[in-house]
Amino acid sequence: MLQRLALQCLTAMALTTSITLAQSPSPNGVKTLDPPGAIKAEGTWSLGARAGDFIFIAGMQGIDPATNALVQDPQARIRQAFLNIRLIAQSEGAGLQDCVRLTVYVSDLHRFAPMVDIAQSELWGKPPYPPRTMVEVQRLFSDDIVEIDSIFHAPVRK
Repeated sequence: MLQRLALQCLTAMALTTSITLAQSPSPNGVKTLDPPGAIKAEGTWSLGARAGDFIFIAGMQGIDPATNALVQDPQARIRQAFLNIRLIAQSEGAGLQDCVRLTVYVSDLHRFAPMVDIAQSELWGKPPYPPRTMVEVQRLFSDDIVEIDSIFHAPVRK
């Protein structure tokens, strides 16, 4: 009886392992990103994905990775959103200069657009800046003031 139970357990483990190995997250090689030191993605989304030579980073908020809470000061929060983006891009060998597209969502365009400009100029240092669209939205997740998504070009090292 004990041998039969052990055999059933081993068979179940082998089947589970084979099914898990067969279920690739992407048949085309898309890699989900979750680098050390980044914020924690909770729910049905991921921080980013690499697809070939491109890195797509989810809308980032000004969340402090150490506490997983929003930074309180609005200027610091916007800067932190860009820092969160930079950390994920760097995990795949890209820098801010490799950004090919930014979409910035703000809850008050007149108030926060200048802060976005300040944060970008501090972090990028100098032009060229990536193409950017900034949109005022009625509401963001957690009633936040900013969310920024981005795309980077970072050729795969062979």
